[in-house]
Amino acid sequence: MSEDRHRWSDGLPWSQTDALVAVGASLLDLVGHLLVTAVVDGGGSVLGFLFAMFSGVPLLVRRTHPMAMLAGVLVLQVGTNLTEPVAIHFGAVLTVALFTLARQCRIPVIAGAVVVTSVLTMLTQSHFRMPDWEAVVSAPASALLVTGAGLALSRWQREVAANRQLLADRAVAEERRRIARELHDIVAHHITTMQLMAGGARANLADPEVVRDALVTLESSGRLALREMRQLLDVLRAGDEPDTAPPAPQPGTDDLDRLVDDSRLAGLPTELTVHGDPRPLPPTLGLTVFRIVQEALTNARKYAGPAATATVRLTYGQDAVLVSVRDDGKGAAGPSTGESGGHGLIGMRERVALHGGALSCGPHPDGGFAVLAELPLTADETAEAELQHGEVPA
Repeated sequence: MSEDRHRWSDGLPWSQTDALVAVGASLLDLVGHLLVTAVVDGGGSVLGFLFAMFSGVPLLVRRTHPMAMLAGVLVLQVGTNLTEPVAIHFGAVLTVALFTLARQCRIPVIAGAVVVTSVLTMLTQSHFRMPDWEAVVSAPASALLVTGAGLALSRWQREVAANRQLLADRAVAEERRRIARELHDIVAHHITTMQLMAGGARANLADPEVVRDALVTLESSGRLALREMRQLLDVLRAGDEPDTAPPAPQPGTDDLDRLVDDSRLAGLPTELTVHGDPRPLPPTLGLTVFRIVQEALTNARKYAGPAATATVRLTYGQDAVLVSVRDDGKGAAGPSTGESGGHGLIGMRERVALHGGALSCGPHPDGGFAVLAELPLTADETAEAELQHGEVPA
C-alpha cells in the first residue's frame, strides 16, 4: 500500500502508520518503565517519566530520516536510563529504531549503529559503572538480533519484488505470443483466400464478372493481410515456442452472446446491449473486442461478489467502436491495475494499443468496477470487412 494514502497532510513528513508505530512502542516502554521504577524504589521521577513517554517521538520520521531518528531515540533512552534506576532491557522503541535503520541503510552505517547502541545501552543502564556480564552480553546480542532480522526482511522483500516483476514480464511476453499466434492465424486465412481467389480468377478468365469479383476479394484480403502482418511484426518475439494447439476459427463480436450466456451460467447475471448500426469489423478488431469482454467478465466473476450483476455495452460509432463492461459488485474493487498485478488488464492494454485505441479501467463512481475501451475504425477498414463478409459496402 502506498505511503501517500496515509498522509494526514502534505506538510507532514510522516504517515498514519508511522504515528501508530511511535505511539505503540512508546506505550510499551512506558508501561515497562513504570513497572520497573515501582518495583525498584516505589516510584520514579517526573523527568524520567517524560523521557520515557516521549522516547518514541523520533520514530515519526523513521522512513525519511533513519539516522536522525536513531540518534534522537538514543538521546531520549540515555536520558531515561540516567534519571531512573532501570533494569537491563532492550526496549520496544529502540528495537523499532534499529530495525528500521537496518532496512534502509548500508552495512557500514548499520555496523556503526550497532556498536554505538550497544555501548550506550550498557553504560547508561549501569550508570557508567562496570556492567555485569548480563549487560555485556544482552545489549550487543539484542542489537545484532534486531539488525539481522531487518536485513533478512529487506532481502526477502527484494526477492519478492524481483519475482513479481519477473512474473509480470512473463505474463506480458506470453500475452504477446498469444496475440502473435492469433494474428498469424488470421493472416494465414487471408493468404489462403487470396490463393483460392487467384486460382478461381485464372480458371474463369472467360467470365469477366466472376473474375472481377475474385479480384475484388483478392485485393481486400491482401490489404487486410498486409495490415495485420504489420501488427504481427510489432508483437512477435524471437524464440517463440511452436504452437502445438490445433488451428481454430478466431472469435469476434458475433460470439459475444456466447460469452454472456457462459457468464450467466457461471452465476453472474449479465446483459448485453448493442448501440449504433452493427456492421462487420476487421478480424483483429473483432477478436480484440471479444477478448476485452471475456477478460472483463472473468474478472467480474472473481472479484464482484455473489450478488453482483454485469452489463456489456457495445457501441458502433462512425469512426470508433466502444466496449464497456461494468459490474455493480460490492466486494473487492477489482483486479490490481498496478505493475505488480492485473496480468489480464496488461493483456487488454496490449491488444488495445495494437489498434491505437485507449483503455481505462477502475472502480466506478456509482459502485463496482468498469472497463472501457475505445477502438478506432476507419472507413476503409469497414469497407474491407464488409467485402470479407460478402456484403456490398454502402
